[in-house]
Amino acid sequence: MIRWWTRRLGAVVITLMLTSVVVFALTNVIPGDVARRILGREASQASVDAKRMELGLDRPLVEQYGSWLVGFVRGDWGTSFTKQEPVRDLVLSHLGKSLVLAGITFAILLPVALSLGLIAGLRSGTRTDRTITVLGLCGTATPEFVSGVALLVLFSVRFSWLPPSARSEYGLKGLVLPVTALVIVCTGYVTRMVRASVVSTMERPYIRTARLKGISTVSLVRRHVLRNSMVVPVAALGVQLRYLLGGLIAVELLFNYAGIGSVLLEAAQQKDVPTLQAATLISGVTVMLTFVVSDLAYGALDPRVSMSKPR
Repeated sequence: MIRWWTRRLGAVVITLMLTSVVVFALTNVIPGDVARRILGREASQASVDAKRMELGLDRPLVEQYGSWLVGFVRGDWGTSFTKQEPVRDLVLSHLGKSLVLAGITFAILLPVALSLGLIAGLRSGTRTDRTITVLGLCGTATPEFVSGVALLVLFSVRFSWLPPSARSEYGLKGLVLPVTALVIVCTGYVTRMVRASVVSTMERPYIRTARLKGISTVSLVRRHVLRNSMVVPVAALGVQLRYLLGGLIAVELLFNYAGIGSVLLEAAQQKDVPTLQAATLISGVTVMLTFVVSDLAYGALDPRVSMSKPR
C-alpha cells in the first residue's frame, strides 16, 4: 500500500510539474503586451516599460517561472491584472461553483447510467436493449451546447418552465437545464460500458451455476453481477468525472454560469496572465485527483488488483 501510494503521488507530482511548465510557457506566448493592455493604447512607451518592470515581466522567463511556482505553492497566486483582486480568491470561488455543477451532474449520472446499463445488459438483444443503446448513442453524439440550446428553446422559450440562465439568483432551479445537458452527453458512454460488462459477466460459468441453483434474478444481480460488472465502468465514470471538472466551459457560457470555464476564457481573452495560469493549473490539480480516486475505486471493486505491484 505504501509503495503504491508513493509511486502514485510521485507520478502526480511529476505530471503537475510538467503541467506547470506547459501552462507557464503557453501563457507567455499569447499575443499582445500585458502592460499595454493594462495601461491602454494611448500610454507612452516609457509608461509601458515601467509597468512591465513593476509586474516583473522584464526578468528572464526562468526566473519568472520560479517565482510564480513558489508563490503558487505558498498560496500567493498574485493579483488579477484586469479585476485587481487576489487571483486565489477569484479562482477558488469560481472553481467551487464548477464543482457544485459537476457534483450534481455526477450524482444524477451515476444511478441513471448504471440502471440503464444494467437493464440493457440483462435484456441483451431485446428491443429494450436496442432502445437504450440507440438513445444513449444519440445523446453522446450530440454536443452539450447543441442539446443545451434545444433545452433552452423548449423549456425556457416555448413553455417558460425553467429560467434560461444559471445565475445565482435562480438558485437550484437555474441548474436544471445545464445539468440535464451534461447528463445527456455523458450517460450514453457510461451506459454502454456498464452494458458490455453486464453481458460479459452474465456469460461467466459461476453465473450459470447460480442460476441452476435457483437463485432469483434480483439476488443474482445484487450478489454477483453488480460488483463484478463495475470494474470496467469505473474507468468510464472516471473519464466522465474528469470531463465534468475540466470541460464545462461550453455549458457555463451557454447558461451564463460563473464557473472556472468562464474565468479561463475571460482571462485568455484579456491576457490576464496570473488568473489564466492559476485557473489552468488548479484545474489540472483537480483532474489529477480524479485519477487517484478512480484507482482507489478500481482496487476496491477488484480484489485481484494488488496495490503493492505495478499494474
